[in-house]
Amino acid sequence: MNTIADRILYEDNHLVIVNKLPSEIVQGDKTGDVCLLDDVKEYIKEKYDKPGNVFAGLVHRIDRPVSGAVVFAKTSKALSRMTVKVKDRDFHKTYLALVKNHPPKEADVLEDFIVKNEQQNKSYIVPEGTKEAKLAKLSYRVVGKSDNFYMLEVELFTGRHHQIRCQLAHIGCPIKGDLKYGYPRSNPDASICLHAYRIAFEHPVQKTQLEIKAPLPKTAPWPFFEQFL
Repeated sequence: MNTIADRILYEDNHLVIVNKLPSEIVQGDKTGDVCLLDDVKEYIKEKYDKPGNVFAGLVHRIDRPVSGAVVFAKTSKALSRMTVKVKDRDFHKTYLALVKNHPPKEADVLEDFIVKNEQQNKSYIVPEGTKEAKLAKLSYRVVGKSDNFYMLEVELFTGRHHQIRCQLAHIGCPIKGDLKYGYPRSNPDASICLHAYRIAFEHPVQKTQLEIKAPLPKTAPWPFFEQFL
């Protein structure tokens, strides 16, 4: 059985939630690298001894350099219901980010207008009213610090492209390792220090409230910050 089993945060007949590794790709792309979706299908196939093609639907994505909780649906009914929850913002995500600079305030709500540049695969903050600009809103608070870094807890109110990376960089706090948004050095594994730590939503079938937390990556400097959780 593949190593996905060691990283499962939650599983029932309808859903499987996996702790994605930094730099692991969620869904197949032009790189041709093995993706988490295929690994999850293989895990289900092996664990339940299922013949033929196995269904696993991706409920939401996180960027390749980012780690943390990713939800997959094991049935088409669960997938369609979860897709509606994500669209209606009934799917709550909390991220942890490590930054070098202390933000302007201990806690704040950031509202910006963002435009995605498709060619660069990068988002930019622009004036309100700019063509194709979309409102991006998040809150952050400082929850931990080391000699070199601060850990921010970030709650998303919108789901824009590279939103956390772009908005934190805009206030002078690019995420550790994030060269694209202004951090001076990359991380050795090409990750950035952004982690999808907690997700909360109503189960699509059982209607119970679920809150799932993903353990921090094992790579430095993350382990130091476990004391603040």
